[in-house]
Formats: sequence, structure tokens, C-alpha cells
Amino acid sequence: MTERVALYLQDAHDLRDGLDYARYAEERGFEAIWQAESRLVRDAIVPMAAYAAVTEKIKIGSGVINNWTRNIGLLASTFLTLDDLAPNRIICGIGAWWDPLAKNVGIDRRKPLTAMKETVLVMRRLLAMERVTFDGEFIHVNGIELDVVHGRREPRNVPIYIGATGDQMMELTGEICDGVVLNYCVSPDYNERALELLQAGAKKAGKTLDQIDRPQLVVCSVDEDHDRAIDFARELLTQYLAQQPHIAKASNVSMEIVEKIQSILGWPATHEQIQKAKHLVPEDLIMRITASGTPAEARAKVEEYKKHGCTCPILYPVAGDVKLLIDTFAQK
Repeated sequence: MTERVALYLQDAHDLRDGLDYARYAEERGFEAIWQAESRLVRDAIVPMAAYAAVTEKIKIGSGVINNWTRNIGLLASTFLTLDDLAPNRIICGIGAWWDPLAKNVGIDRRKPLTAMKETVLVMRRLLAMERVTFDGEFIHVNGIELDVVHGRREPRNVPIYIGATGDQMMELTGEICDGVVLNYCVSPDYNERALELLQAGAKKAGKTLDQIDRPQLVVCSVDEDHDRAIDFARELLTQYLAQQPHIAKASNVSMEIVEKIQSILGWPATHEQIQKAKHLVPEDLIMRITASGTPAEARAKVEEYKKHGCTCPILYPVAGDVKLLIDTFAQK
């Protein structure tokens, strides 16, 4: 039996190269391609459509879009459209976004749990082709539906996953979603607490933990040269520890390290600033919260995440030879 494995693409590669990676991952037995949407660089929807158009079987997920910048009607119709392009292959991964980016574009992320719950519940009803009236705190819709005239009118099979990090969001995910996208830049034992919270949420809805899919983003820097692989991972962590402190907190990273890096990096961080600050990220941290090193070292670390509850590693190639990473974890 083949094992589940997926590929994560962000904005580090030319989009046309991403199409090649999607096709190659499908050929080598990968289950899914997940496309990031985080900084103001590359949205997730356009690449997802492109990957879907050049593949036949592999699933395509958003990893993750936020629940603030697309109104619920547009959000649902977007995933209906993607499902038209690749029926039963689309996954909606959604997250609560993060500051300072959200704040800098005018979004007040108040009551993120309520906002997320409303989004998921209404989204699911719309994709079930229901006519929906809903008057919540964040979503107000009156008799709307996905009014398909030309095409399939049946309910769509688009599972919804939350990219959860905090305790309350993790528990909510277990209660209302098909799965969770577990975060990256955390050690494998971080998952133990996450599983407890998911189970508590699932119990509220009369489900079991086994009914909650648990793919996990894993930073994966693979090179035949161990030191070269570590250096690629170090550059990524330099940015993420400074710009997404919730990840640093989940990883139990010293706030002294975070603050030193933040004092050097601006927003957005320049290449020169990253090079200046990266020495502050110790190798033992890289080995603890990423799957980096030679192919054998990377495979061994990914196995640790799977032993701690990850059902499908979503491998994030931070640099170097992406096809080497795909070959390292190929299922056929």
C-alpha cells in the first residue's frame, strides 16, 4: 500500500515551474498539491486552477486562504468553479490569517473563532447547493445560492480543513471540519496537544478523532550536502520566526531569539536582512522543527511527524532541487 504524501508550493518558484512540479508529483504517486496564500505575493486560487488543469488525479488544496478577504458568496462560488475544473479533487483549506499583515490591509481580526465558524457553516451549506439565509455576527446573507444554470447542480464534494494553531481554533476544527492542516515549524511532539484538542472538538459533534484528517505542513530542505540543506532551512526560519510569532510560540522558540531577529528584519524583509540575521537560528532548532538534511535524514524526520498523528505530510521545499524532494518521498 502506498503511503500518503503531499507537496506544498508557495511563491519561491516560477509559477510555470510549479506546473511541472504538480505533474511530476502526480507521476510519482503524491496524493495532493497544496498552494499557499500568505504574504501579498501570490494568491492561491490561480495556481490551484493551473495545477488542476494540467493534472488528472492529484488533489489540489488551498493551504491556506484566509476567511476575511473573500465574501462568503464569492468564496463558495470560487470553490464551485475549481470543482467544475477538477471534480472531487479540490480541498478548501482556510485559516484565520495573521497580523501585522491583516491589520495593515485594514482587517480587524476580532472574534476569530466566531468568524471562522460562520464561514465554515455557511460555506458547507452553499456547496451542498442549499438556498441560505443566515444572520450572524460576521456573515449576513439573504436567500443566496450557487445558482448554477449551465453545468452540475448536485452538491459538491469539497472537504473543508482549517489551518489551526491556537488551542481554541484547534478544538473548533475538530468539531466542524473534515480535517485540520497542522502547522509547520513545530516539533513532532507539538501534535500531542493538538490531537487532544481535536478529539475534544470531535466529541462535541459526535465524531471520533479518526474521522478528522490531519495532514501537516513540514518544512523539508533536502540536499545530498547536509550543510547546504540546513542553510536553506535557516533562511526560511529567519523570516517565519520574526513575522509569524504564533509559530515561534507553538515551537517553544526562545523569545530572545525572536526579538533579536525582529530587530534586524523589516517588513517585508529584504534578502540582505535575512542574510544578516540567519546566524541567530541555531542548527539544533532547525533539526527539531523541520525535516532537513540528506534524503535519509529528511525521511527519518517525516516519520516522526507521522508517529505523532500526522496522517499525510505536506512537504514544503524551501529551496534547492524540488524534484529531488519529490523523488525522496515518491510512492511510485
